[in-house]
Amino acid sequence: MKAGYLVDPDTGLASKVYAAVTAGRRARNRFPENVVTVAADRAAAVAAADPAANRRPALVYGPCRSSEGFRLYYLLEWLDEAP
Repeated sequence: MKAGYLVDPDTGLASKVYAAVTAGRRARNRFPENVVTVAADRAAAVAAADPAANRRPALVYGPCRSSEGFRLYYLLEWLDEAP
């Protein structure tokens, strides 16, 4: 287990992906798949961002199956934050 979620590198089902995430606040660290739009690369995720709609670019890990049966993505890094 890493960072609170199961990592299974042998299945290839979950992986690190760039995405645009609709989130009302940055404090959350996991998101249901209906608020995550997977992007081809970092530039595409940044281009899909819309701050007015709380849509932010991020590097996420997923999709992972929750104990309730939902598919979740886990936040690894917000891409629009200053270092």
